[in-house]
Amino acid sequence: MQHRMVSDLMTTSVVRVSKNAGFKEIAKLLAEYDITAVPVVDDDDRPVGVVSEADLLRKEAGQLDPAGLLPVLHSRPVDRAKREATTAEGLMNSPAITARPQWTVVEAAQVMERYHIKRLPVVDEADRLIGLISRADLLRVFLRGDSAIREEISGNVLVRTLGIAPDSVTVRVVDGRVSLKGTVERKSLIPVAVRLCQGVDGVVDVTEQLSHRTDDTAETLDTGSPRRAQLAP
Repeated sequence: MQHRMVSDLMTTSVVRVSKNAGFKEIAKLLAEYDITAVPVVDDDDRPVGVVSEADLLRKEAGQLDPAGLLPVLHSRPVDRAKREATTAEGLMNSPAITARPQWTVVEAAQVMERYHIKRLPVVDEADRLIGLISRADLLRVFLRGDSAIREEISGNVLVRTLGIAPDSVTVRVVDGRVSLKGTVERKSLIPVAVRLCQGVDGVVDVTEQLSHRTDDTAETLDTGSPRRAQLAP
């Protein structure tokens, strides 16, 4: 069972700017290409930061209200510096948090969540920019067809990974919601099967109606068991 990779989902035609790019140049690129951010690269095409719409809007938000009706914003020094900046070097968020093409979608999503960012420049072994992956790109895994999800669960998860006979469990997938029904050999396989199914790309939810032939989760304590021996004086 393999998650889809960043290389499968990333955009490879990446609009980028140099550190010297001006405010209006960046704004025009965002509008022209209908994008919300651009990576900033050095002379070797290595990402050094990212400029987003939010970075540009700081300047607009910092303007005084001619009517005097709106309160004056009291921002942090770093925000004031960005508001007064006129080039990408001053506007950008840096250092750039980057991804590798061989990362799984899970790894990319975790990094975005950890740093509260919406996109990651993708770099090669020399740290040169080769792509960009966004939250919207990661969400494309949920566009996988139900039949593809069912095949992966039936073949990879149940048969190859867990060794469950193909005719023992029926897998049904509707709009990414997976239901498992049937009988497995050991009770301990049930939570494992559910957890692995939840990790399949495109799965929204997993429910199960699984019975078992053998309960291998019950503890059997007798006088000769290691646990009983530890408790004995």
